Amino acid sequence: MHTALREKIIAKKARIAIIGLGYVGLPLAVEFAKAGFRVVGIDSDADRVRRVNRRQSYILDVASDEIRKVGLKASTDFRALTTSDVCIICVPTPLRKTKDPDISHIISAVEKIRHRLHRSQLIVLESTTYPGTTDEVILPRLSKKGFTCGRDFFLAFSPERIDPGNPRYKTATIPKIVGGVDRRSAQLARLLYSSIINKVVMVSSAKVAELVKLLENTFRIVNIGMINEFALLCDKLGVNAWEVIDAASTKPFGFMSFYPGPGIGGHCIPKDPLYLSWKAREYGFEARFIQLASQINSYMPTFVVEKIMQLINTNGKSAKGAKILIVGATYKKDVKDLRESPAIEIIERLKKLEANVSYYDPYLPYLKVDHLDLQSEALHKKTLKAKDCVVIVTDHSCIDYEMILEHSRVIFDTRNVYRNRNAKNLVRL
Repeated sequence: MHTALREKIIAKKARIAIIGLGYVGLPLAVEFAKAGFRVVGIDSDADRVRRVNRRQSYILDVASDEIRKVGLKASTDFRALTTSDVCIICVPTPLRKTKDPDISHIISAVEKIRHRLHRSQLIVLESTTYPGTTDEVILPRLSKKGFTCGRDFFLAFSPERIDPGNPRYKTATIPKIVGGVDRRSAQLARLLYSSIINKVVMVSSAKVAELVKLLENTFRIVNIGMINEFALLCDKLGVNAWEVIDAASTKPFGFMSFYPGPGIGGHCIPKDPLYLSWKAREYGFEARFIQLASQINSYMPTFVVEKIMQLINTNGKSAKGAKILIVGATYKKDVKDLRESPAIEIIERLKKLEANVSYYDPYLPYLKVDHLDLQSEALHKKTLKAKDCVVIVTDHSCIDYEMILEHSRVIFDTRNVYRNRNAKNLVRL
C-alpha cells in the first residue's frame, strides 16, 4: 500500500481532497492543482463552493485568475472522499465559551472520512489542535474500519503556517513541518508536500508536529503580552513606550522587537496557546506564562476604552453621546479579516457606555458581527472635525493619516502610525 501510494504521489496521479476551503485550505488546494494533481475542495459552506466553481476567490492571498487557470473544483458532497488518495483536513478549531478546545469540526471531518476510508489512503490534519489529537482522537476513529495505520492507511499531522496578507511568505515558501503516526505515514506526507513546498521538515511524531505550531504561537502571545504590559507601565510613567522599544532594538543581539497594540486578533494567536495550557492541566501542569499573557492581551481593549474616556473627559465631554470614530476594524493591517479583532470589543464597550460610535475601514464596507450592524463612514474633513475622538485601531496602509492628523480634535493612536510625530491633538498607546 505504501509503495503504491508513493508512486502515485511521485507521478502526481494521486487524487487530493481538501476539507475546508478557508484561509488555509483554498491556497493549499490551488498549489496542489498548480503542481498537476487532481484536486477537489470540500466545504459545508455552499457559498464558498459556489464561488470556487465560478472561479471567484474570497481570500486575499488567492487571485480569482489562479482558481480559473488550475480549474479547481469544489463540492459540499463528501462522496468525493471515496475516490481520493489523499485527504487533508483544514477545518476551524475554535475555543468554547469556557476557553476549552472545540475540535468538533475535526471529529466531524474524520467521521466523514472514516465512512469512506479505503486502503492506500493518506490522511493529514492541518488544523491547529492540542498535542495528542492525531494519535488519541483521529487514529482510534479511523481504526474502527478494521484497517491498520502504517500498513493499510496512513495518518500524519502537518501544522498550517499561513500568514494572511504577507506578500513575502506564501504557501510554497514557508517551510512545512510533518509528523506521522508512524514512519511510513511521515515519509508519505513529506513526499506529498515536497511537490509544492520548497522545504519540508520531518519530525519524529505527530505529537511533536502538533507542539511545534503551539510553541510558535505561544512564543508570540507571551512576547506580545509582555510588551503590552510594558506599554501599560510606560503609560503610568508618562513615557513613550514606542521610543523605548526603538532604542532597545538598536542592540544587535539579545533583543527582538515586539510592539504593543489594542489587543490581539486572528484565528491563531488568541486561541492556540490556550489549547496547550488546557492540555497541560491534564498532566497537573499550570502553564502560567500562557495564562498571564492571555489575561494581559485580553485586557487591552478595555484599556483602550478607558483611555478614550479619559481623553474625552479632559475635553469636558462624557461618554454618553460622545462622537467616536474607530479607524480600522480588521484584526490586521491590509487584510480583510475580522476574526477576533479587538476593534469589535472596543466598539461594543463604547456602545455600552452609550457613546455614538462609527467606524471607517476601506476593507469592510459593512460591519455585521455579534450585536453590531454598522456601515463604514466616509473619511472626510467635516467627518473628522465633528468627532470628539478618532481612534486608530488598525493601521491600513491606504488610509490618509495626514488628513486625520490635520482635521481631528483628538487622536488616540494605538498603532504608532505617527511615528516620531508630535502634535497637540495626538496621544499614543
